[in-house]
Amino acid sequence: MQPEVLTHTTDHSEALEHNQTIRNIAIIAHVDHGKTTLVDAMLTQSGLFRANEHTVERMMDSNELERERGITILAKTTGVHYHGVKINIVDTPGHSDFGGEVERALMIVDGVMLLVDASEGPLPQTRYVLMKALEAKLPPIVVINKIDRPDARIQEVLNEVYDLFIDLDATEDQLDFPVIYTNAKAGIAKLTPEAESSDLRPLFDAILKNIPAPKGDPNAVLQLLVANLDYSEYLGRLAIGRVFAGVLKYGDEVSIAKLDGSYHNTRITKLYSFEGLKRVDETIGQPGDILAIAGVEGITIGETITSVENPKPLPHIQIDEPTISMVFTINTSPFSGREGHYVTSRNLRDRLDKELLTNVSIRVEEAGGPDAYKVMGRGELQLAILIEMMRREGFELMVGKPEILTKTIKGKMHEPVELLVIDCPETFVGVVIEKLGSRKGKMAKMVNHGSGRVRLEFHIPSRGLIGLRSEMLTDTKGTAIMNSLFHGYIEWQGEIATRPTGSLVSDRPGKTTGYAIWNLQERGEIFVTPGTEVYEGMIVGENSRDADLNVNIVKEKKLTNMRASTADEAIRLVPPRLLNLEQAIEFIRDDEFVEVTPQSIRLRKKILKANQR
Repeated sequence: MQPEVLTHTTDHSEALEHNQTIRNIAIIAHVDHGKTTLVDAMLTQSGLFRANEHTVERMMDSNELERERGITILAKTTGVHYHGVKINIVDTPGHSDFGGEVERALMIVDGVMLLVDASEGPLPQTRYVLMKALEAKLPPIVVINKIDRPDARIQEVLNEVYDLFIDLDATEDQLDFPVIYTNAKAGIAKLTPEAESSDLRPLFDAILKNIPAPKGDPNAVLQLLVANLDYSEYLGRLAIGRVFAGVLKYGDEVSIAKLDGSYHNTRITKLYSFEGLKRVDETIGQPGDILAIAGVEGITIGETITSVENPKPLPHIQIDEPTISMVFTINTSPFSGREGHYVTSRNLRDRLDKELLTNVSIRVEEAGGPDAYKVMGRGELQLAILIEMMRREGFELMVGKPEILTKTIKGKMHEPVELLVIDCPETFVGVVIEKLGSRKGKMAKMVNHGSGRVRLEFHIPSRGLIGLRSEMLTDTKGTAIMNSLFHGYIEWQGEIATRPTGSLVSDRPGKTTGYAIWNLQERGEIFVTPGTEVYEGMIVGENSRDADLNVNIVKEKKLTNMRASTADEAIRLVPPRLLNLEQAIEFIRDDEFVEVTPQSIRLRKKILKANQR
């Protein structure tokens, strides 16, 4: 027995020293305030890449959609070394639709870096992520980024950040935060806006000084909380989590404490830690380490990996409720199966089940009939990204109009309400207020910064936001910036007017012709180009009146051998409005579907035959 006790004590002292050599931090901010760019600069300056190694911009945004849209969708972990300390950095998304990712990231870190744009100041998502961080009692470092912007208002933004902290009931300790001024693109950090600096050293020093080292007893029972999942072709499912207590070794027998209270024993087949963009093999995990583990089939987020003999699960992660739902169903149009590989309801079900494994803020239920599923999420963007990913993988499906999820409180129906912040030029304030008034929005605040732009805050039912973005951009000539955030529940607000126009619906199959489109242009806006294949019941345009109109868009010009005076008139077509996925989802009404295939996005009526509608 004696030697075993000795090894434990040596292990313990090692682990305590080890704790001082690690810091876990999450970067939180509103969308586009420069989180991922700052991580780039931190990775580059920590000497992880060779001088001649080619790196891309925003290296952490690894999947195709993230790179295309320039947004972060999934929270990701990386690690850098500075003065012998390993700093684990979790890069989180900025959109409230992906709030579930942020909540989980905050579970495994000991402090946060709150990034604020030096010109835009704190926006709704800044408020949301900061609220979550303060609730979790995490010490913040405030980073004011983009100080090189010509319209930067550094001091005002700092005052707004203080106001936000006070507004969110921050404690005295939390209000005593350090402030760093950065230009992430150039990789510069300073302690005062005037100071000279050529690198991010002040930021790294602030992290070491202000973020506490992780606590945890290496002799206690093993507890590792799973906060994220990944998938590897070779190793199967990987669980990413943080060791809170005990020590995890490669090859250990461990027990997975399931969400339903049962236990499942398994063996750890691989341990990784994160370094730059690579996963590095490890043999042992100490308290405070953020690790990826293989050999854990069937594990889900929020479960605990603990010891077999004496299991002690940690409390589960609570995730906010979904607020919006859409019906996903198989493609039943005449063109189904032409472009996609996966077209059956079984394929659809399997893909949604796979999504549920890694995406905790989505729920799926059967929706009347074996072929339709009701998918619930945090917002339109989140569901649109899921559809876009499925489409790229070769799926064909149809989706219905987004609907909000209501709640019954004290016998009355309540609906979700959102805080909407709109930033627009002074000239468009009237248009914006009028537009939101018709959608049951109530104005809460209006601030004019004196820069020619005005910031308006509204409380508006989530229903009122469906289809709002495209109308708002049209009305403000593309100058409005909209951001929304879930704010709670409110009594049902009554009917909200939807789009005021009807659809132009093709009444027969065939290929569209320039001649037919030319004749229909006066009826409204066309969505298809000449030569597009259409079918009966497919929506080919927007009618300028409120009723639907069945049109013949495949009509050809009759040729005769008589010479007519109009024969040589040139056909001039107005360019069609080609809808992308989000615009299509916003456009449709209750009796319409969006048909999504790998190569096309079509709109159609639920009932194709004109005489049955």
